[in-house]
Amino acid sequence: FPPAVFPLSCVVQNYSWGKVGLESEVAKLVASGDPLVQIQPDQPYAELWMGAHPRGDALIRDNRIPQKTLGQWIADNPACLGAKVKDAFQGHLPFLFKVLSVNTALSVQAHPNKELAAKLHAQFPEHYPDANHKPEMAIALTPFEGMCGFRPVEEIVSFLQNVPELRALIGEVAAEQLERSGSDDPRGVSAALRVCFTRLMKSEKKFFVDQLNMLVKRISQEAAEGKDTSGSNGELLLRLHSQYPGDIGCFTIYFLNLVRLEPGEAMFLGANEPHAYLHGDCVEVMACSDNTVRAGLTPKFIDVLTLCEMLNYTPAPSSSKILPAAQSQLDPHVYLYDPPVPDFTIMRIEIPASIKLYLISAMDSASILLVIQGTAVGTSTAAASEMSLHRGSVLFVSANESISLHLSSPDGMLLFRACCLL
Repeated sequence: FPPAVFPLSCVVQNYSWGKVGLESEVAKLVASGDPLVQIQPDQPYAELWMGAHPRGDALIRDNRIPQKTLGQWIADNPACLGAKVKDAFQGHLPFLFKVLSVNTALSVQAHPNKELAAKLHAQFPEHYPDANHKPEMAIALTPFEGMCGFRPVEEIVSFLQNVPELRALIGEVAAEQLERSGSDDPRGVSAALRVCFTRLMKSEKKFFVDQLNMLVKRISQEAAEGKDTSGSNGELLLRLHSQYPGDIGCFTIYFLNLVRLEPGEAMFLGANEPHAYLHGDCVEVMACSDNTVRAGLTPKFIDVLTLCEMLNYTPAPSSSKILPAAQSQLDPHVYLYDPPVPDFTIMRIEIPASIKLYLISAMDSASILLVIQGTAVGTSTAAASEMSLHRGSVLFVSANESISLHLSSPDGMLLFRACCLL
């Protein structure tokens, strides 16, 4: 039999928003995973792609395997996905697993549901490269900040009253409509919110740049005088404006929740949920798609009309965006992050230093395993030889295969495992 468990060498994406050099968790993982890699101190290391996506197909690090990449190997051995996954996802790995190191904000964006993705892909394949939906889940590795979903209406109304520049962009009629909308009529609230957000995003460039400059000047002065600018979300505004001066995305902070995650906390982003990661390091898993509708905080193609049409305008507090991990009933060392979509699940595996032998159990799904800390020797009946595992190691594990870890680190191990639990 060919080996069905093997190490991967994964693709790094050097997007400009990434943390630079060894500041980046991505760079640190890559450097420990492969000592031959030279990290460039002035280069951004934004994303590590662990999967079989055509724009970042992982290389197989096992010279007994004739296929060069994971995508080729899965195409030739589709049974490795597990029977249910293979049938449900037409012989493709349904998820892409990543590590992100965010230094400056990513664009304000949302991902389409399947119906909209198919339509966008048919009409504009150059901007929307596939017909799949793209739900995502992020789990913090370091303190992580992002914007996600619409704030409770009372918070948005408070900003409309404290930030005259915002109110000027939205206009008095729309602002009053939102102020009058009552919590007893959620559809009325969503409709008013849609009008306000669309007015903001479609405002005339010269007008919003003038208003933004006035706002930045006012908040800078207030901050210099030692005043509290939290009523205008001043600290975040100045930070985003310094990263993307004159960008309409700076105003989205008054509409979207600021979500702060501690290491191990997760947020789930469903279809049509507006979001923008701001700072920090995380592991992320998503459906295997590259469809992103953007509208600000970016030099890339923006599609304001589509974004404003598609968004989920349901206000909710930031705490509702945090997805709790559930300790596994079968194994107390495993914590499950199981989002409300079938495409992916993540397991956080924490092995204490007292344990010297640990079994990564078999499951009816292919999975990808990432070592964040600790060292071990891995053995598997399905692997060609012993595998040395350490920080930055990435393994592909075929369905129904297990791995015995012989731990050798004084401080235990932390691993993340992405899979598909149908």
